[in-house]
Amino acid sequence: MTAFSTSDKTETTQALPPQDSRERVSQWMKSFQDQVCKGLEAVDGEATFREDSWTRPEGGGGRSRVMREGRVFEQGGVNFSEVWGKDLPPSILVQRPEAKGHSFYATGTSMVLHPRNPYIPTVHLNYRYFEAGPVWWFGGGIDLTPYYPFEEDVIHFHQTLKQACDQHHPEYYPTFKLWCDEYFYLKHRNETRGVGGIFFDYQDTQGVLYPIFYPGSQMDTPAAQYSQQVGAVQGRTWEDLFAFIQSCGNAFLPAYTPIAEKRKDTEYGDRERQFQLYRRGRYVEFNLVYDRGTIFGLQTNGRTESILMSLPPMVRWEYGYEPEAGSPEARLYDIFLKPQDWINWSQNGAHSA
Repeated sequence: MTAFSTSDKTETTQALPPQDSRERVSQWMKSFQDQVCKGLEAVDGEATFREDSWTRPEGGGGRSRVMREGRVFEQGGVNFSEVWGKDLPPSILVQRPEAKGHSFYATGTSMVLHPRNPYIPTVHLNYRYFEAGPVWWFGGGIDLTPYYPFEEDVIHFHQTLKQACDQHHPEYYPTFKLWCDEYFYLKHRNETRGVGGIFFDYQDTQGVLYPIFYPGSQMDTPAAQYSQQVGAVQGRTWEDLFAFIQSCGNAFLPAYTPIAEKRKDTEYGDRERQFQLYRRGRYVEFNLVYDRGTIFGLQTNGRTESILMSLPPMVRWEYGYEPEAGSPEARLYDIFLKPQDWINWSQNGAHSA
């Protein structure tokens, strides 16, 4: 565990990354993809991932791996990509104009799993690294989207993520949990996408846990206010943040696979299946309207099939749907689609974050 101090002042200089930064991150992202695919194939027990390798004419490429029609996973994808080039995406230049004139490099591993059984949650993960001259950062996160949730599953998921974060800084989980609740939020529906997890972006040696100088960031949210109270984390290095990303990635299988194993044989009928397909529509809406990874991928001429791999294989919309009062479906809306303090749930019951 690395010890850090915090301050309300932000460093004005950004330390350069190591000379072999791109090679090291790329190697870990690919090994992480291998590890996750092996673990998920073991959970499914039948289906395997099919790999498509692709190249980007402007520079770079990736490995897209998709599992379809499995015993546990109806469809899931675990992708690795790395792209580079001279022309920075507009979204980056708006955020960090000092990157102008530098070539860029971006790599990441992303994953979305759509289970067959409605009692197993959908899960999303993405960890990434961006570099352009003196500008670099790590970002990513993981979040859980249940349809028929169980409190103990959600608590386990959050506790596992908190343990990974706490190895590096005690304020990481509380800040990035709040940011996740804020980011995976469908404004036009006035509801969270699921029960959250952690989310962070633009993490570098400046040490601001929730930078408010990027488009989409807000000064008056719980995440922003908490980050301002914490102050800038002093003394962070590229190595510290790379180690943090690895800890977060390595927490995925322990956080998610016990839930899938526990719920994969739960009986369900057409009612549960239809509700699952309806709620998958929310996933589609978020990924096409708000998701930064989708926007970045399309702006950098990434492989469209890989970018849109996150969309479910089957989905439906229903006009004016309202869950029946007191039903399991209503419980999802009343409890789980509102930010909650899941770490303290078992002690305090329902406790809003």
